[in-house]
Amino acid sequence: MGSVNLAYDYPLLGAFWTVMWIFLWVMWIFLLFRVVVDIFRDDSMGGWAKTGWLVFTIVLPFLGVFVYLIARGKDMGAREQAHVRAQLEETNRYVRETVGATGPASEADQLAKLSEIRARGDISDEEFRRAKEKVLH
Repeated sequence: MGSVNLAYDYPLLGAFWTVMWIFLWVMWIFLLFRVVVDIFRDDSMGGWAKTGWLVFTIVLPFLGVFVYLIARGKDMGAREQAHVRAQLEETNRYVRETVGATGPASEADQLAKLSEIRARGDISDEEFRRAKEKVLH
């Protein structure tokens, strides 16, 4: 049996082409998923239009994706930004509801709380007067 020289059987340029084809294949899969997600995310299309584009991209994936990018690709970024903005607004709304009002209390609110504390007898009239002056100045 003869020895096999692996470096000769698979030169550096061959390794480069293999890495390039793997990279292009991964990018193609990523682009295909982005197009499919955009088809479902687009509210301006009806159900039949979405079905048509989806069938087109599944049956003829290369042609379907390229035609979709040419015909509707200009607005893909805007739809993605709108989706991210809606998610951010929903998160902010949830945080505001969960945490509650975090802003500083108004002078009227602070005076009302001081009056309640004085009515319960937790502070004296002199302490109430000093706290009231602090709030109003």
